[in-house]
Amino acid sequence: MPDDRLIVALDVADALTGLDLAARIGPEVTFYKIGLGMLTGGGLALARELKDDHGKRIFLDMKLFDIGATVEAAVRGIARFGLDFLTVQGDPQVVRAAKQGAGDTKILAVTVLTSLDRDDLDLNLIKDGSVAEIVAERAVNAFAAGADGVISSPHEAAMIRALPEAEGKLIVTPGVRPAGADLGDQKRIMTPAQAIAAGADHVVVGRPVWRAEDPRAAAEGILAEIRSPQAERPNRA
Repeated sequence: MPDDRLIVALDVADALTGLDLAARIGPEVTFYKIGLGMLTGGGLALARELKDDHGKRIFLDMKLFDIGATVEAAVRGIARFGLDFLTVQGDPQVVRAAKQGAGDTKILAVTVLTSLDRDDLDLNLIKDGSVAEIVAERAVNAFAAGADGVISSPHEAAMIRALPEAEGKLIVTPGVRPAGADLGDQKRIMTPAQAIAAGADHVVVGRPVWRAEDPRAAAEGILAEIRSPQAERPNRA
């Protein structure tokens, strides 16, 4: 049975490269993320082809942020493509506007980017408090505004899962690296099994798959880890 808990990030230059990579990865991966880096390289066209012609689920990672009317209009346009997930910044007014235009597309709110730590938050003039505290507060506010889920590092997944406001909501975690993989620009990471055990519904992995000599084997290795006993949540019924 397909396991959509792994989302592979197609962070490559253009749609043709992305389509070739998806073919090399094979049928085991059923969910792909397409982000800003491919927006001018045919990202929306790739999203539609993967979904309509290959039956894949699509996570469009745009992290939208603007005034309400603009966000609503942008989301309404994107929702016409029938994609599965779309990210917006987790500010409540942005989330509310996005939900107005979302249709069946699930809106995921960005809490704090997994490439940031407290020093980065200080430079961005973000209020005092630990990264975990800021993430929790932004998650609660986003859920109250109607977000279907949040993006957070795996380090905050268990804390968010425990929030009463998170009942029935999605937690999607980038910042996931198989054991021994290069950390890249991520600062708050876990392995795939650790992230799922902590409460994540989906883990997003990019470079460890598409930079691998054998992307299919790399993806299948991550899926095996996700299905392993180490990924079982301690409190799962």
